[in-house]
Amino acid sequence: MRIVIAGSSGYLGTALMDALDGHDIVRLVRHRPDEENEIQWDPYKEGLDPQILDGVDAVVNLGGASIAGRRWNAAYKRQLLSSRVVPTGVIATAVAEAKVPVLVNASAAGWYGDRAEVEVDESTPAAADFLGRLCLKWEQATAPAEEAGARVVKLRTGHVLGPGSVLLDKLVPAWKCFLGGRFGSGRQYVPWISLRDWTGAAVAAIEGDASGPVNMVGPNPVTNREFAKALGAAVHRPAPWPIPGWAVKIVAGEAAVELLRGAKIRNGALRASGYEYRDETVFEAIRTAIPPR
Repeated sequence: MRIVIAGSSGYLGTALMDALDGHDIVRLVRHRPDEENEIQWDPYKEGLDPQILDGVDAVVNLGGASIAGRRWNAAYKRQLLSSRVVPTGVIATAVAEAKVPVLVNASAAGWYGDRAEVEVDESTPAAADFLGRLCLKWEQATAPAEEAGARVVKLRTGHVLGPGSVLLDKLVPAWKCFLGGRFGSGRQYVPWISLRDWTGAAVAAIEGDASGPVNMVGPNPVTNREFAKALGAAVHRPAPWPIPGWAVKIVAGEAAVELLRGAKIRNGALRASGYEYRDETVFEAIRTAIPPR
């Protein structure tokens, strides 16, 4: 397959590039191209020339400013939104004009907001909070491709646990210093998926026949308390401490908003597709992500 990828230099994009080895890959990059398979683009200045997508079998868009990159003031919230909605709209329009048959676009588990213990799936409406509204506008930006008949897949990704993951890089040092424990009440759910299952499911989305939203989460939802215990077991440390919200923000920065609340997200689309997980439990995912001592 000939596949065009935007956001290929990020954490997930890099892993997906490795998983797609053997395919003909073209990378959309913001910097001056220094590889034969790179094409420069700037979605904030102009559209994407549909000719770039001639003969392309699928386009994958994984771009967006880091959710945990900076403190969420008004300016950074605008950047979080525009860095997702603007490039997605540009790509979706080009996909429509070039009649590319497949668009696989990033989204996030933040769609669901804080749902306590209520189970949610791909049919659940977006939450009314900031991340819920962001994800709604993000997914709506794929409309031109969908209206043109493309198969559009929206990857609602939870916390991805793999080597170098942002979340584990922030938490593991605290756990190793015997400072680990549940965040707040610990009853909130933590949507998770291993990196190798995320890439496996993303490849299946590109090559298969799925369409619409796909919850990129593991098969067994866990609470924050269970996540803390699994991380403690993986690094051979107890995790007995209740960590108040203010302390979580010191450790995890703005990612704390996703650790102090959550939703019990079911993997309905992946289960229906027959996807076979390599990591069935959060402990397995964490253990594969952390190099052995």
